[in-house]
Amino acid sequence: MKNGMSIAAACLIGLGLALGGWFVGNGFFKGRAADRYVTVKGVAERDVTADVALWPLRFVSTDNELKVAQARVKESHEKVLAFLVRHGINPAEAEVQRLEVTDRLADPYRSGPMQSRYIIAQTVMVQSKDPGSIVRASQAVGELVDAGVILSSDMGPYSGPTFLFTRLGEVKPAMIAEATSEARRAAEQFAKDSGSRIGSIRKANQGVFVIQPRDNVPGVMEGSRLHKTVRVVTTVEYYLVD
Repeated sequence: MKNGMSIAAACLIGLGLALGGWFVGNGFFKGRAADRYVTVKGVAERDVTADVALWPLRFVSTDNELKVAQARVKESHEKVLAFLVRHGINPAEAEVQRLEVTDRLADPYRSGPMQSRYIIAQTVMVQSKDPGSIVRASQAVGELVDAGVILSSDMGPYSGPTFLFTRLGEVKPAMIAEATSEARRAAEQFAKDSGSRIGSIRKANQGVFVIQPRDNVPGVMEGSRLHKTVRVVTTVEYYLVD
């Protein structure tokens, strides 16, 4: 009887060890399989055209008499509006944003001779959903100079309009799908070359959408270009299976 019990106990112990070894081995295999993955990237690009233009027109006048300087600024404002109308821009799109009056006599840091006591600067912001008309008008801005309008900007010389692309949400879904599809093709090629096949997605990163000038000229800012390129890079990790 004791011999029978000993044999049964030994069998149970042996079976337990065998099952334990199988589970350990199988778990190790699954752990190793989980480590097998490939990281790939997919790129999508779209050439787009700006759909909004912002054009700050800042003009100044100077005189020793405040009323005279004020009258000149008003006259310049009227010339600016007439210029916009001539170039097919609705004057309702031109909003007066700032009116600055400087009394140079009140400047404690003033030095040297003073030719004009008062400086008046006014900014008209043109916001248009027809960037093409802004491009054409900005190329003819010399007409304002010929009419006696003194153009300037806060940062120095007159710099021109800024062009924005605001319809990013419309192109995002298709671009993400294209970038993801390209990443999958790269993963499938890698798996084929390594004698494997791709499994489920381990991790995915949509990436950041970047808007760049279409013509990548050094020193040219994206905002100054009517034509742009939208780019996104998607990163995907796929499991590799046998």
